[in-house]
Amino acid sequence: MKTGRDIYSAVKRQVRIAGVRPGLAGLRMPGLKTRLRAMSCLVGTVCIATGADAWAQTATSTPAQHHHVTPRHVAAAQPKTAAPAQPTGIVDHQGPEMIRVASSRQARDGGGGMMRLETAPHAVQTVGKQFIDMRSPTSTALDLVKNLPSMNVTTPDSSGMEGGQIQTRGLTDLDMGLMVDGAPAAAAKYMAEDIDSENLDSVEVTPGTAGTDLPVMSAAGGVMNEHSHTASHKFGGMTDFSYGTNNLSREFIRLESGDIGKTGIRSYFSFSNTHARSWMGSGINQRKHIDFGLQKDWANGSNARLFLSWNSEDFTIDSYADSTAFYNYKHTGTGYGRNSDPTSDNYWKNNNDHWNQIFLTAPVHVVLPAKFVFDLQPYFSFGQGWDASPGNGTPYVTASGTNANGPYWNVKQAQNQTSYFLENEARQVGVVAKVGYDIDKHNHLSFGYWYENNQTIQNYPTSNTMANGEGPSPNWPAYQVTSYGTTGVNAGYELHALFIQDTAKYFNDKLQIHAGFKFVMSDAWDKGWTSNPNTGSWVYGKNGSATGRMGANTTEPLPQLSVSYTINDHHQVYFNAEGDYRQPSATDLGWLDPEYAKMLKNQYSIKEELGYRYHDKYVMFDLSLFNYNVTNRLMDTYIGANQYVPIEAGNQTMRGFDAMIASRPIHGFSPYASFEYLHATQDSNVTDPNTGTTYAAKGQQAIMAPRIMANFGLTYKYRGFFANAAVHYTGPQSVALDNSERIPGYVTDTLSLGYHFKPFMYAKSPTFKLNFTNLTGSIVRTGAMGAIYHAGAQSNGGAGYPVFYGASNGRYANGNSFMVEPRFSMTGTISTSF
Repeated sequence: MKTGRDIYSAVKRQVRIAGVRPGLAGLRMPGLKTRLRAMSCLVGTVCIATGADAWAQTATSTPAQHHHVTPRHVAAAQPKTAAPAQPTGIVDHQGPEMIRVASSRQARDGGGGMMRLETAPHAVQTVGKQFIDMRSPTSTALDLVKNLPSMNVTTPDSSGMEGGQIQTRGLTDLDMGLMVDGAPAAAAKYMAEDIDSENLDSVEVTPGTAGTDLPVMSAAGGVMNEHSHTASHKFGGMTDFSYGTNNLSREFIRLESGDIGKTGIRSYFSFSNTHARSWMGSGINQRKHIDFGLQKDWANGSNARLFLSWNSEDFTIDSYADSTAFYNYKHTGTGYGRNSDPTSDNYWKNNNDHWNQIFLTAPVHVVLPAKFVFDLQPYFSFGQGWDASPGNGTPYVTASGTNANGPYWNVKQAQNQTSYFLENEARQVGVVAKVGYDIDKHNHLSFGYWYENNQTIQNYPTSNTMANGEGPSPNWPAYQVTSYGTTGVNAGYELHALFIQDTAKYFNDKLQIHAGFKFVMSDAWDKGWTSNPNTGSWVYGKNGSATGRMGANTTEPLPQLSVSYTINDHHQVYFNAEGDYRQPSATDLGWLDPEYAKMLKNQYSIKEELGYRYHDKYVMFDLSLFNYNVTNRLMDTYIGANQYVPIEAGNQTMRGFDAMIASRPIHGFSPYASFEYLHATQDSNVTDPNTGTTYAAKGQQAIMAPRIMANFGLTYKYRGFFANAAVHYTGPQSVALDNSERIPGYVTDTLSLGYHFKPFMYAKSPTFKLNFTNLTGSIVRTGAMGAIYHAGAQSNGGAGYPVFYGASNGRYANGNSFMVEPRFSMTGTISTSF
């Protein structure tokens, strides 16, 4: 069978034979013109066919990997012989033919980037770059996904420095895999540590699934993956400056190296600095952040990437309102934040968080001969810091008079002390190695290995408060208090996992079947230590003795099956089923005292999902029905000062559906809407291990699982002007396991306005924008800080903790503690690329 090259050579021979005849006579040979036309059609047909086959084979790489292929052309040596004369008007091009294919990154976007057209055989909810660019640079990934149908996001501040929390389909962010470029990242409460919003290309949420080859052990609630900026081929950069409510100021700059010579390497470096006051009470928050990205491409499709970030921040630990404090704030205006009195336990400089974090991931994709590919993704994160809180240990004052609610702490002390949660090391290191093979034109098989080691070393020292009321570093010997000794733990796990998966495509790729299996083996530990109080300065693990140890070796089988069928150009259906688990994290174990606590069991969930998608040139629609069964639910209870205690909360069932609809621009308008209905129930009673009390939770609405959530967004663009408005509604929800405490439904809103000016000198894209949050000034509780067993006073026997609000004396929390929607805020930003 002749190939395209054979046919092309035959055509060329005919032309050259004709060329040796005098004048244009050669071209007048009978039948030659007809043969030339026929040959040209055959060449075009064969090229298209062979090109389509090559594209089909190239498309076997996973969607999450973005490969850039740079053509490399090498001319073969030719003998120096005289070429026959060419007929006039015919040019024989010896150079290779170049075919250029271009696509817009916004082509799949709807609703102004609030929704993206997806084809995966499971639910995917994504916000795109054009939506990210309209939002404030202070936005974290949590702020950006607030309007996805399966997400209820709560954030404690408007400056983007303190992260927040997620509720998704009756689960929380503790049940999710939170990632940057496919590598495990910081918890939702600290997502601002990972990456600046200017360096985000998209944020993708898969609420019902986690890829078999992803390094996640906590994915019952799915995965949220932040995709970082890809370095530009051109030298340049971008910068922005923001100023807003609560004395917010933020500066950002990114420098692009462009292609470095002929190495195929390009990179970028960015730095940001943020400063803001606490929106509630006294306090100042500060953050400095660096991102660095590098990419190397090879001609055969191989590539290597590196993303590195460094984050340093000092922020005031918020006072989270209990039901009493919230009621007083809503109805009397009495604040519940920190105060500015240096003699007070609630002084903001004696309630602060100091943290340094490094994050790195370096994925490598290698195209091998004989239809093999190899992927390697190492990742590493390391953090150190502390949380400071009042540490007087003052005896209770007898309840009387105005203090009839019970014992309390006197908020002013002559000899103040500061207690610390000191984390000397929070380290996570791991690697995923994967080999892929194209069995045939239909099947791509891959198998691999995942290793991870995660460890926390933490202790709870006490220091004398400085004369100015500020908490010193717990490592300063001059202030350390050792007379009572210091306790600490070393907790973590080592994990090994093997996985195999196959993706099959049939009927011109209309039918896609993905089957995978992962087997996880884990060794978890929690070791306690107590220091010797007579040795002076204390070093972790030295000058002390072991006080307890617990651990567990566990295995978990994780199967997955996904099937999708594209009915035609507009309709697709899909089905997904899988098993996921969550084991106690290193931080979870670190909160437990191994001398008295028991090892927590793993949580396991079985999930099914059925979906339908529709799209045309105007509208895109996505519907996903889901069913979850969770055994041995793990949850956290909040105990103040940014500290938690994990608990086992029984079994749970969640059923419901998500729906999304958006349009592409119509006369500049791009509407978006989403809705979720969730029926989540507690399937068993729960027992408080501190008191031995069993609470009747079976059959109640599951905690932190609102039945209804709805979103509406509208984007408008006209020439340089752009605007986006979004409204989110969350229905009533339970915030106690036995449903004895609830919060009502609420509405939040945002507005973005801006204008792109014409380029001016070195400013290629001068832009000004205003971003508003909570336009109506609503005073609403947006989510609980954690789980509690029962409403009412949280006694010490029930893991109660002291709360300090404003200038009031300390007391035990009354019910759960909550994040409250920050008051109205406005941020103005000027930016440009250069």
